[in-house]
Amino acid sequence: MNHARSLRIDRIACTGQGLCAELLPELIGLDEWGYPVIKDRAVPDHLRTHTRRAVAACPRLALHADNGPA
Repeated sequence: MNHARSLRIDRIACTGQGLCAELLPELIGLDEWGYPVIKDRAVPDHLRTHTRRAVAACPRLALHADNGPA
């Protein structure tokens, strides 16, 4: 069964280091203060590996990829 992934940011935990935008620029940009802005919450299949890496690399554990219904 194929499950879509939904990207989200814990705004309270995030300190705006910008690593997620460097690792996943296809889905995440930065606002004027350096905090991440998700361009598209749905993670396409071809970006799942990159998304997992970005989530794992977040120094504040503020980036999350949740499973959702297909």
